[in-house]
Parts: sequence; C-alpha cells; structure tokens
Amino acid sequence: MKYIAHRGLLQGPDPELENRPEQIKLALDLGYDCEIDLWSQGGLLFLGHDKPTYHVTYSFVIQHGLWIHAKNFEALNWLADRTKGVHYFWHEKDQYTLTSTGYIWSYPNTELSNRTIQLMPEWADPELNNIDQTCYGVCSDYVELIKSKI
Repeated sequence: MKYIAHRGLLQGPDPELENRPEQIKLALDLGYDCEIDLWSQGGLLFLGHDKPTYHVTYSFVIQHGLWIHAKNFEALNWLADRTKGVHYFWHEKDQYTLTSTGYIWSYPNTELSNRTIQLMPEWADPELNNIDQTCYGVCSDYVELIKSKI
C-alpha cells in the first residue's frame, strides 16, 4: 500500500507546514509519497492550497513520489504539456477522478478498489479504523499513524 502524506503532513493537520517545500522533502525522505497542491501563474510554479504561496521549480515538481493536485487550469495545462509519468489530477468535490497515470483518486467515504487512492479516511472515522488495505494507497494528514496501525 502507498502511504501518501496529504500536503506533506505526517501527524495531523498543520496549516503552517502544509505544502511547504521543506515539509514535502521531509516526507519524501522518510519514504512517503506526497500529495501537493500546484499552481501556475505567468509560467512560474507555486505550492499552496488556497493560493500560490511557495515558489518551486520544474525539477521539484517532477520528483518521484508526488501526486499533484492541479489547482488552476494553467497548472493542469502546464503538467499535461511538460510531464510524462508524473501523477497529476484535477478535482474539486467529484466522487472520483482519474489521475494522469490511471489511478482513481477518490473522495472520502466512497467505494474503493485496488486502483483507488483512499482520500482522507479521517473525515469519515477519526479513529482511522476504516483503512481499506485492498486499495492502492491512502492519502491522509495522519500517514505515520495509519502506517503504524497496519
């Protein structure tokens, strides 16, 4: 199972750490994959959930282990034009979206399969007793706790 640190977070929500390049690097160095929020403005790339906040480079974005949530059309178009084999997707509140690499990114508390990423299981069960070990991966703010429980 893939353990995907939501916005690079490992032990719970923390707006001060989420999407910070150094937090993403820490999570990757610890062996986790990471979901990041990517914006593109005027040809520049930024991380940030609600707005472009942290400038990043092309080499940062194409790192192995990233699952990139395109936050604006310019970012989605940039990814489609310039990357191959990189996991990226666009979604808002869709129950499911297909990633660029053929995985199913699921909204919390939806049906899962061996091609699905279980997103934010803590939204449905704060005790995290709902982890589906048959799915491809889980994306959470609590990946360290989830990994220790499995």
